[in-house]
Amino acid sequence: MEIRDIRAVLFDMDGTLVDSDAVVDRSWSRWATEYGVPVADVLAIAHGSPAEATITRMRPDLSPAERVAAVARVLDIECDDVSDVVATPGALELTALLDQMGLPWAVYTSASTRLAKVRLGAVGISPSILVTLDDVERGKPDPEGYLRAAELLGVPAVQCLVVEDTVVGLTAGRASGALTAGLKGIAADIELADLHQLGRLFKGSE
Repeated sequence: MEIRDIRAVLFDMDGTLVDSDAVVDRSWSRWATEYGVPVADVLAIAHGSPAEATITRMRPDLSPAERVAAVARVLDIECDDVSDVVATPGALELTALLDQMGLPWAVYTSASTRLAKVRLGAVGISPSILVTLDDVERGKPDPEGYLRAAELLGVPAVQCLVVEDTVVGLTAGRASGALTAGLKGIAADIELADLHQLGRLFKGSE
């Protein structure tokens, strides 16, 4: 499948449409300090993964109730910090181009609905379809969320392009059967320097 065959685009949020890396690092560093685990170990796995998965790996000793509290704590920290949150290079232009082309797009993120709305709102991106961790039983790298987003758009996943910036997210996209585009040097069907490049590819396919 080539770019001109794509019928819908499914975006990850953090690191893909929204540059929140500094906030993610700050928030998880603060959480790690509070919960007595090495900051570097947390940051090595936190990006792109559901918070509960990260917390379970870092603090497997927590009871179910304590784990829920730990997830709520990092969510509160993240939602209170949007000072560095900006759109990634080309994100606003690309989503506007897709709208202009009549090509549907959606966002699927490992963040909660609350956090996703905070960050997308901060950068002025308003997807018609937003699938979050709250909408799935199995987070990334499981493809459930991307399959759900494709279903809500009414397009088979195999006719979608998944755009990601982490290996765990790209694994989910690939498992859905979609064509994949990777940022930050992630190996994918299409490797991107930024979203401006993807915009040029879509313009060239018209």
